Amino acid sequence: MLPNRTITPSTLSIKDLPWQILWSKDKCTLCGRCTAVCPVQAIELGVFRKRRVQTSLNLAEPPASAFTVYHGIRQRTDPAYSCIGCGMCSLVCPNDAILPARSDEADKLRFHVNRGGQPRRRGGRRNDHGSLLDQIKFIRISMLTDPALDAGRHEFELRSLIGRILPPEESLKFFTQNGWMPPVREVYPLMIGGMSFGALSPNMWEGLQLGVAYLNEELNMPVRISTGEGGCPPRLLRSRFLKYIILQIASGYFGWDEIIHALPEMKEDPCAIEIKYGQGAKPGDGGLLMWYKVNKLIAAIRGVPAGVSLPSPPTHQTQYSIEESVAKMILSMSMAWGFRVPVYPKISASSTTLAVLNNLARNPYASGLAIDGEDGGTGAAYNVSMNHMGHPIASNIRDAYLNLVAIGKQNEIPLIAGGGAGKNGNLGANAAALIMLGASCVQIGKYVMQAAAGCLGSESDRCNICNIGQCPKGITSQDPRLYRRLDVDEVAQRVVDVFLSFDIELKKIIAPLGRSTSLPIGMSDALGISDADAAQRLQIKYVV
Repeated sequence: MLPNRTITPSTLSIKDLPWQILWSKDKCTLCGRCTAVCPVQAIELGVFRKRRVQTSLNLAEPPASAFTVYHGIRQRTDPAYSCIGCGMCSLVCPNDAILPARSDEADKLRFHVNRGGQPRRRGGRRNDHGSLLDQIKFIRISMLTDPALDAGRHEFELRSLIGRILPPEESLKFFTQNGWMPPVREVYPLMIGGMSFGALSPNMWEGLQLGVAYLNEELNMPVRISTGEGGCPPRLLRSRFLKYIILQIASGYFGWDEIIHALPEMKEDPCAIEIKYGQGAKPGDGGLLMWYKVNKLIAAIRGVPAGVSLPSPPTHQTQYSIEESVAKMILSMSMAWGFRVPVYPKISASSTTLAVLNNLARNPYASGLAIDGEDGGTGAAYNVSMNHMGHPIASNIRDAYLNLVAIGKQNEIPLIAGGGAGKNGNLGANAAALIMLGASCVQIGKYVMQAAAGCLGSESDRCNICNIGQCPKGITSQDPRLYRRLDVDEVAQRVVDVFLSFDIELKKIIAPLGRSTSLPIGMSDALGISDADAAQRLQIKYVV
């Protein structure tokens, strides 16, 4: 029997936890800031009793015990309150008296997180470190044979398209028969992927929208952002900024009552409609917003009761084939906006991607295909889904592009790649590699949270509690005490910084190719890799 504790099968020591709190008694002033800011209550103020043996010079006298009492910081070892290593305690400590440190051995917590018979859910990232995209090099440097460009002095048109781009003869025939043309939108090749209002905090979501609006209005960069599943605040639906938004509809249909009611009052059409069938971080599962984050505002926008978990079905329940999707979802969404808005599906990268693509290629109402690879982040997923399911984006987007080449439609159907770009900070290089493998656009999500709001999560499973609404930075929390830590204007400024720096990096990569008026989509002869198997799989050059 331990003092004030009982040893049970789930009893852990601090050594067994993945993160251990290092606390200095001499530096600490017991201000309490660290315990107040800890999102998971992993530390608490404690009273310590220390015994010290005192001996006398007179050996005949027995040793005596002296007890001193002092106050300090105690780390909790209950698995429900284990430290996540976010480091917020060290950020607020005025004396540098506290710091989380990674354990030097494999943690035992993984065996105790399934209490109550439930597997562990978490938000954030996978627990791997490698990235195939980071190994790809750009090896085609034109100097004397072809005219290269100067990235700093030439004007570049870094633009891509969303929509069905029909050949001139087919376009004329289609217009004659149907009386309209498939809508096409000019967009920037890097867009912000779907992160819903609810999954993100109000301040984070508003900061992203504000940054995108500034990029469009002031810098003439047609950057687009997807709403994710969960609808929009009514004021955004009725504003002129809606044209910078891609509205996502998913299998839960959350928030779509609000969108349908706002249709007659919309001042602008949205950029596009994205029909989500799957996401790369948890393929085969629907979305999930856990009850911690469903407050009254989120419940009102989504049309559900407050305080309940909101899982989406893994598929749209009224459709059982891609043919039905085209006939029902794509056509109905096109009709809702008078066939003025591009409509495309988003799927998880998998071995069935080509079957979906071939069906879409036969229908002119499908405006593209978004493919989400396994390295995408998520707000909530089971560990087993995040770590053991999915398909890498590089090979999947390459297969899709080569399939379009085989049927002669590589310039008709834009492919949007997501999941893994910028995973290790190399956003410009990763996006350029995906474009040269065949993508027309690249979606990012967790990179923006990492760069614009200082997300503390990592692939080594640091933090990653997006699912329970206790984000220490307030990025994915609906608690005002947490999300008020985010300054909306600073988030918007960092979003602008991210896109400006990406713009420079992308120009640096494509300038040696001599391309200034078009993206090098599918220009795989410019790519090389030192992995022979990967070179053969992606059909790019093997270099050593």
